[in-house]
Order: sequence, then structure tokens, then C-alpha cells
Amino acid sequence: MTRTAPAPHAGIPAPAPEAFVLTGAFRVVCRNPRYLEELAARGLKILLITPEEYRETATAARKDPAHPAALIDDVAYVDGSLDQEGSFTPSFAARAREWHGRYTIVGAYAVGETLVEQTGLLCDALGLPGPGLRATRVCRSKYLQRWYLDEFSPATLVVPPGGREDADLEALPYPVVVKPATRHSSSGVVAVAGPEELRGLLLGYPAHETVLVEQKITGQEYSVESLVQQGEVVFTSVTRKETTESGAQTFVELAHSVPSADVAAHAELLAANLRMLTALGFRDGIAHAEWRTGDDGRPYLMEAAARTPGDGLLALYHLATGQPMEPEILRIALGESAAYPAPARYTRQVYLEHEEGALGDVRLDWPGVSPQWVGEGGMWPEPVPGAPDDPAALRALLVLKEAGARLAPLASSDDRAVTFLIDAPSPAELDGLELRVRAAVCVTVDPVVADER
Repeated sequence: MTRTAPAPHAGIPAPAPEAFVLTGAFRVVCRNPRYLEELAARGLKILLITPEEYRETATAARKDPAHPAALIDDVAYVDGSLDQEGSFTPSFAARAREWHGRYTIVGAYAVGETLVEQTGLLCDALGLPGPGLRATRVCRSKYLQRWYLDEFSPATLVVPPGGREDADLEALPYPVVVKPATRHSSSGVVAVAGPEELRGLLLGYPAHETVLVEQKITGQEYSVESLVQQGEVVFTSVTRKETTESGAQTFVELAHSVPSADVAAHAELLAANLRMLTALGFRDGIAHAEWRTGDDGRPYLMEAAARTPGDGLLALYHLATGQPMEPEILRIALGESAAYPAPARYTRQVYLEHEEGALGDVRLDWPGVSPQWVGEGGMWPEPVPGAPDDPAALRALLVLKEAGARLAPLASSDDRAVTFLIDAPSPAELDGLELRVRAAVCVTVDPVVADER
């Protein structure tokens, strides 16, 4: 027998609609539109908390019915700065409390790095599934990671604000790597050869920033992505990374390979990653941890994040497994049972290095594939995965800057301009395809002439 809900009595307000809170930079949320589509399909109200700097862009996008942002029901804008710890928290708490009573919030998730800690507070306050207070706080602070996760850390010196003049810079083995404690995307991360160079570099960071100085580990870099539910790992996989390190003092990522083909290195790495999750008390969500295998064979933790991996890694997992990961992330955030298949293909994202100057044109000599100009903050097309035994394929070539944009040396992830995604049934076929795609791409960079005075 069909049961009809009784009409509300006069004077009794209707129940608040169920809603889900997404947090992070507006451009990052919209670059992953599947979160919005999945939540809308469930009939949930979609609430977004994003930094104030995105107000104009978000307001315009929400008015466009063809834009994924049109699915967002309410937006709260918060003030803060990534290089100042906890600065987003006061306005985040104020905006979230304004929604109390207007909505019944049934889940929350930090799509990017910007508001991870604040989203952890929201989940804790409302009793929602989340990584946990320790995990979200520690993962937003490089020096707290060294404190809580000392087992996996290289030799480290923490230089707090006001401590730069008297820091014992002779105490560490050189070379070292300098890292601002709360930034992301490799911003401000530099390798230094000796103490005198280090002292001069420290004075160049803003006075309020805590800076981490640690022994440089030179082994191969990996990341480990883990889906965790009620403290149990339900999926984990290793990604191999390549960076600018070999030719520069910076550590900008140039390639991700999912899954890593270095199977012999994985057992100890995965064991260390599991101990790390346990030490963090990681409860519900996705963890993205970056590691290096040192010359001594030991895994060293570079940093850990309690959110989705960046760049095109979600697209790579979709290509590798045939299934998107976003629905499982949302199931975990909603307290539903989640699972994810093992990779069946080998995938890679490659960022092309470039000359300094103004971006002119990007040409690709490849049948059926053309460059797609998505610009900074634009939406990426969703690649269509192939069957496990399909031939190697170029899935997309994306231009991440506008024509005429100034191309600077690669000092952070935001400086990269052109990327492509490929997949293949074997590592050897993937390597061969990468070489062919590189040869088929032509990036024109026009020299920039300084203004005459």
C-alpha cells in the first residue's frame, strides 16, 4: 500500500531540505563536475563554500544554465589566505552556521586543498563522516606532519616566524629543501646547497610564514591514493611521479603514471602508507600522500593530504579502471558502503616544459585529436575509457593558459601550460606512445621584450 506523507500542520514549519556541502576553490570544484551531477541526481541541495576571490566568477557561472555551477543551490564566500594558518576558519564558521536550520546537512567534502581543515571542523561539529580532526589539521600543516609522523620523516628543522635569525642552519645535512608550511602546488619549495644560501632565502619569505627545512631525499617520487571508510582502507594504488628536480632547484610535477609499474617498490611503500593513515587516525575519505624512496630503500613521506589528488589524477584513475572515483568518494562522505576496482590499464598525464615568453599557438599532428584550450580554471573534458586490451591511445591534449599568456619558468604547478593524457594496455606501450605524442606537439612561444623606459 502506498503511504502519503501527511501535510504539515498549520504553524509547524516544513522540514529543512537535505543538503551536501562542497568546499574549495570554485575553479577546482567546477573542474570536477561529476560531484555536482551526482549530488543533483540524488535530489540533494548543493551548497558551496569557496574563497571570496571567486565571487564574481561564480556568480556569472551560476547564471549560465549550461555551466555545471548552475546546479549549485547556495554559495558562501569566505575570507582568508593560504599562507596564513587558520585564516579562513572564522568566516567559514560564520557562513556555515548561517545554513544551520535552513538545511539539514547530510554530508560534506573538501574538493581541493584550500578548506580541508575547516571542512574537518564542519564534519566533526555535525557528526558527519570525514577524515577526522587530527587528519585534517595535520594534513594542512607540513611541520605538524613532521611532528605526528616522525617515523617517516627526513631530518627536519622547523623555523617559526621570528626564529630565522637564530635558527641553527648548520644542524642539517645538506643539500636541503625549503618548504613554506601551509602552501600547496609546490609554491615556494626550493632546494638549497648550503647554510649561507639558506639564510638569505629564509629572509625572503613573508615574516608571518613558518618554514620547514629538511634533508633532501633524492630517490624516486610516488604518491599513494587511498579510499578509507570507518578506518579501513577499501582501495589503494601507487602513482609514479616525475618532477623538474633533475634540471632545476624546484619540484614542479611533470608526469603522473597510474598505476606505477615499479611493482617491486610497492610493498614497503604501501605498508608505510597504512601505518601513516593509522597514526593520523584517518577515518572516512580519500588520502593522497606523496613519498620518496631514498637511496637507503626506505620510504620517506614528503607530505600528506586529506582530499582528492590534484592535476588530472582522477581522470587517470577513470581511464585506468573504467570507473570514475567521485561517486565512491561521495558514498564515503554520506556513510554508504564504497568500493573501487583495481586498475586494468596503464595511464599517464604529461606536462610539457616550455620556453619563457608569451604563449603563441599549440599544434598537434594526431588523427582525431585536437588541442583543447581550457584556460586557467576552465573545465576539463571527461575522457572516455577504453577496454583493458584496447590499443594505446591519446585521450586529450589540453592548453591550460590563454593565447598570449606570459609563460614563466616552472616554479609552481600554476606555471604549467600544456598537458596530455594517454593510456595503454602495458607500460612499454605507454612509454612508446608518450614519445610519439611529444614529437607530434608544437608549442609556439613568442619572446617578450621588456618595456623601454
